[in-house]
Amino acid sequence: MSDIFVSRRIFDEAIEKLKAAGHTVEINDTSRILPVEELREKVAGKEGLVCLLNDEIDGALLDAGSELKVVSNVAVGYDNVDVEAATEKDVLVTNTPGVLTDTTADLTFAVLMSAARRIPEADGFSRAGKYEGWELMQPHLGVDVYGKTLGIVGMGRIGTAVAERAKRGFEMEVLYSDVARNEKVEEELGAEFVDFEALLEESDFVSIHTPLTEETEGMFSTEEFERMKETALLINVARGPIVDEDALAGALRDGQIRGAALDVFEEEPQVHPELAEIEESVVLTPHIGSASLDTRRKMADMAVENMIAGLKGEEPPNLINKEAL
Repeated sequence: MSDIFVSRRIFDEAIEKLKAAGHTVEINDTSRILPVEELREKVAGKEGLVCLLNDEIDGALLDAGSELKVVSNVAVGYDNVDVEAATEKDVLVTNTPGVLTDTTADLTFAVLMSAARRIPEADGFSRAGKYEGWELMQPHLGVDVYGKTLGIVGMGRIGTAVAERAKRGFEMEVLYSDVARNEKVEEELGAEFVDFEALLEESDFVSIHTPLTEETEGMFSTEEFERMKETALLINVARGPIVDEDALAGALRDGQIRGAALDVFEEEPQVHPELAEIEESVVLTPHIGSASLDTRRKMADMAVENMIAGLKGEEPPNLINKEAL
């Protein structure tokens, strides 16, 4: 059968499924991200690569792994993979969509609520023994979420799931912008399709759910923050480079917007030092959008199923580049 390299630690049952299919598996069984040179060495002679979203799969790596047939990315996004280069080399590229939709939508609302109600600050305050009793003007007054306006940038699977939670759980008015209309979400949830500028100006919360592309990189910068309400909060659980973090730090510092909740970072895994110092209405989490045990297990299983199908010469269930078949 085939030799496969797994770039990072994944669940044992997923590895066993690859072995049960007759494949030989080599694993970087740690949480260490392999330097690009080491990853290139590891894929030499391999026919399959199971990788994570912070592994750079570029043309040079594909040249080093000249025998690769399948690259199975354990993520819904695949901006870490040069799909065009892979297609030119007839390498199948797959991802794990759908399975993490609800989990990521849940996290979106968790960090939105945490920033709005200043929960991390209040937690630290309580743990430090600073709480001396209830008072009307407590030091961690937040903002209401129920009945407010949520602007969603990118009404795909995750954006739609967030809209459902906003409308059905919190009676929020939902605005959205995207490259195309989502008539289903308009009909079922009363969401309103607006241009990007109107969304920024009218929303109390702006939540990003668009993929990282050349068009969306740096989509949120100084001009966008100036358009937002001074009371607004920005939520990003999509990809870090969509937000110019220097501009965001300045907007928070200068009071152009009230707060932010980020699960992803522009220079991941580095956290912008100025953002790290801002505690009021700012929540920072380490890319845990899909990080429930059940969902991460399903993602690993889906990636393995994609790999097994591709190495059999079949079309994987979640093939990105059908042109490579």
